[in-house]
Amino acid sequence: MNSVLPKANLNLSTVIASFSDKQKEVTMPKEYAWDFDKNDFKLKDGKFQIVEGIEALKIWVWKALKTSRATYPIYSSTYGQEIEKLVGNGLSKSLIESEAKRLTLECLKENEHILSIKNFKVSKEKDLLNISFTAVTDCGEVIIDV
Repeated sequence: MNSVLPKANLNLSTVIASFSDKQKEVTMPKEYAWDFDKNDFKLKDGKFQIVEGIEALKIWVWKALKTSRATYPIYSSTYGQEIEKLVGNGLSKSLIESEAKRLTLECLKENEHILSIKNFKVSKEKDLLNISFTAVTDCGEVIIDV
């Protein structure tokens, strides 16, 4: 008697291999080297330098937290931060701290290499928020001060 189910001659190892091939390949993070003191790119013989790994992630985090979200058309609408909206609103210190952490996490989740943050601290001086934390990444940990 013929079955209503289709016949399949599948090799399990072939099926597993096809799924493995489709997994997203994680690449080493790369960025143009950045001079944080001069707030400009690092050049060597007039050419941009490229850094990889933890140094590249430090630069990515710093730039993402210094860029206002949905302001510059060169960036996607999800790149950047919205932390500046916490300044000048008369919010309590505890609300500013919790919202700053939430908004920081929201900003950083765009980078697949950033796993979490710890030691998060916020200080406010007039209309300036200072944020520091340790970013835990798949390349190691890096201390961030913005």
